Amino acid sequence: MSESHHPTGIKRWLYTTNHKDIGTLYLWFSFLMFLVGGVMALVIRAELFQPGLQLVEPNFFNQMTTMHGLIMVFGAVMPAFVGLANWMIPLMIGAPDMALPRLNNLSFWILPFAFFMLLSTLFMPGGAPNFGWTFYAPLSTTYAPPSVTYFIFAIHIMGASSILGSINIIATIMGMRAPGMGYMKMPLFVWTWFITAYLLIAVMPVLAGAVTMMLIDIHFGGSFFSAAGGGDPVLFQHIFWFFGHPEVYIMILPAFGVASAIIPTFARKPLFGYHSMVYATASIAFLSFIVWAHHMFTVGMPLVAEGFFMFSTMIIAVPTGVKIFNWVATMWRGSMTFETPMLFAVAFVILFTIGGFSGLMLAIAPADFQYHDTYFVVAHFHYVLVPGAIFGIMAAVYFWLPKWCGKMYDEMMGKVHFWLSFIGLNVTFFPMHFVGLAGMPRRIPDYALQFADFNMISSAGAFLFGFSQVFFLGIVLQTILYGKKARSEVWDNPHGLEWTLPSPPPYHSFTQPPQVTMAHASPR
Repeated sequence: MSESHHPTGIKRWLYTTNHKDIGTLYLWFSFLMFLVGGVMALVIRAELFQPGLQLVEPNFFNQMTTMHGLIMVFGAVMPAFVGLANWMIPLMIGAPDMALPRLNNLSFWILPFAFFMLLSTLFMPGGAPNFGWTFYAPLSTTYAPPSVTYFIFAIHIMGASSILGSINIIATIMGMRAPGMGYMKMPLFVWTWFITAYLLIAVMPVLAGAVTMMLIDIHFGGSFFSAAGGGDPVLFQHIFWFFGHPEVYIMILPAFGVASAIIPTFARKPLFGYHSMVYATASIAFLSFIVWAHHMFTVGMPLVAEGFFMFSTMIIAVPTGVKIFNWVATMWRGSMTFETPMLFAVAFVILFTIGGFSGLMLAIAPADFQYHDTYFVVAHFHYVLVPGAIFGIMAAVYFWLPKWCGKMYDEMMGKVHFWLSFIGLNVTFFPMHFVGLAGMPRRIPDYALQFADFNMISSAGAFLFGFSQVFFLGIVLQTILYGKKARSEVWDNPHGLEWTLPSPPPYHSFTQPPQVTMAHASPR
């Protein structure tokens, strides 16, 4: 065939409709954004290493906090999970490719333009957006730098990419499953992405509406969020968090699916409570739409509304607890080994639970009046997102890398990376609970002297965590270029790469060994 049928070099990547190539593009792009966002976090932590202003101006500090949040959420975590979905969903359901291959190509290639536009705002007059990643109006509409218009356009493009990718995933799962694979026989990773895709389609238009209203306020004389013109600044918070809270679960549900693939593999047992895991995931997705105002307890909402959002937020802990119980029950009396993916998965379960407990503390409205906008909140959501989303992605990379490239990573190096990351993460974010409870406000470049010691510890941990990710890059490159050929029994598991029987076998007690057969994930 001619080169036009099998393009090589740069054309291969530009024109590809192969789900594996597009998954690879997503994963490398997300890692690049992870490093960029990480450098911004290190600028923040370097400034906070000691009290006083030493490195950056307060305005630039605010630009860093804004860009760090936006890049990590929209540029690192979400594209990485879409990359995992592209790679694994067709393999797991026995499909030859994604349902809409050209749409798949488009949904990736519009992302680099969006982030180029977002990052270019750093070099514009007035600088990048400086109003926080939540871009509350009227601060973001009345006092924003001119670059806010580019920021709004970048958000629109990112949203379009997410919606196109979600349509593709839903179409693939609904229409291209192998014969005999009913919904309740799909692997948990497929289920979590199936539900996540519906969440994305539901909430990305809400974000698009919010930034469009901002655009109208800025350029066309609107006053959606201006009290002087009859608008309501609190309306923006309601719209933003109606998007923002499901968004948090969009970033964590696929990690639940990854943990549900890895833990049974290294426990040598089928997943405990498959059906309850599916129903718990669906429950979390539903409840995520009715808890948004727990981010807004301090705006002065009616007491009955505070009560509703407080109790609904506590209820969402129940299906999450079901999932954690099932993972622990899967490990219980299993023949466990602790290869790198399992280390990340176990750390995910433990540290995500800590983040969940601090979330329950924040759910209590009268207590939240004290915690709100302090470093306790920063500690909470980083304990959810870093060990949750980021560790989930890293576990998936170590787990599936032998399947992707046919090479085996260096197990010792993987474990070194895990322990550096684990120590760096906890040293960075655990002290933030203490300074937050003591009253240190977030998003401030300077602070009182009594917070100095804990901030110094946090900054040291941040640099350890950050530089250990460069080590991770080295491990991945070394594996792809020079790794030893992976055997079919990658994890010394006599039946292949992973467990594929998602539902419990007939015998599933803790006293009797499970009767289960295992097979390759690849369709025969």
